[in-house]
Amino acid sequence: MTPKKDTPEAHDKNNHATQMAAKNKKLALAVFMAVFTMIGLAYASVPLYAIFCQVTGFGGTTQVSQAAPAVDQIRERKIRVNFSSNINNNLYWDFRPGEHSTTINVGAQGLTHFIAKSNDDKPSAGTAIYNVTPLKAGKYFHKIECFCFGEQILQPQQEVQMPVLFYVDPSFDDDPHMKDVSLITLSYTFYPAESEVLDQAMEDFYNAE
Repeated sequence: MTPKKDTPEAHDKNNHATQMAAKNKKLALAVFMAVFTMIGLAYASVPLYAIFCQVTGFGGTTQVSQAAPAVDQIRERKIRVNFSSNINNNLYWDFRPGEHSTTINVGAQGLTHFIAKSNDDKPSAGTAIYNVTPLKAGKYFHKIECFCFGEQILQPQQEVQMPVLFYVDPSFDDDPHMKDVSLITLSYTFYPAESEVLDQAMEDFYNAE
């Protein structure tokens, strides 16, 4: 029996089949990567949005700084800062501001404190969610030191005073959209650390914006 010769037509068909197989493989890989990325973004959406809020001040999220501006950056304009506290029912603490308000110059460092007391019979940990109102002032409100930077652990019946160092950025005074703002309210809500209610509260907050 005479073997068949590899004709040009057969060679073209083989090349076409090879190219289609390669394209299908690339397409399958692209689809897999797209699905994997979408799943990853679904799980990371809240942390990514949190970073966005911290950078832009969106939703009244405050900023974090290492130190207050230099003395020559302090403005004559004064701003009143009110303090508000809330606590989730699943955390057996009392939580309140040490003072209801203070008045500072724009650009000057402010100092206040909050008081937390555990009513639990075992050690318990809490994490605070925070924001400021009006929301548009969030990008100008900077915290230097705050208990909200990490979880707080209290022993049974322990009471602590937790300081907050902060300032309102000098550029606040240059923004025409801030001309009507004379009062800023800084609010905290404590939740049990690493809990479903904390995760849900964060998700609800970010999705509400």
